[in-house]
Amino acid sequence: MAKREYLPVFQPGAAVTFTAGEAVTAGQLVEVSGNYLIKPATAKSTKVVGVVAETVKAGERVTVFSGGVQRVEVDGAVTAGARVEAAAAGKAAVADSGDGIGLVLSGSSGAGFIEVALR
Repeated sequence: MAKREYLPVFQPGAAVTFTAGEAVTAGQLVEVSGNYLIKPATAKSTKVVGVVAETVKAGERVTVFSGGVQRVEVDGAVTAGARVEAAAAGKAAVADSGDGIGLVLSGSSGAGFIEVALR
């Protein structure tokens, strides 16, 4: 299976190498699940570390971009200026309350990709 790659929208922020604890897909939000171990972020996760750079299988090493402006997937409409949080399967959703994981710079009228300044 060919690897799918991901590049950040602007400055990538910190690029850190982790081991995938589960299969991850390029552009997916990921959370820490162990010592330098990541998996797709779960809904409302407070352990989001960034966006994974490429599609890899469990056990493989992969770069994760944190901070900066990143492109992440959403299931529904999100407007610029909204705060987002982690949703199921490594996607993002409008935050119920608080700061969430970042600020939307470029929204979407439905399912698709948005650009987020990750905190």
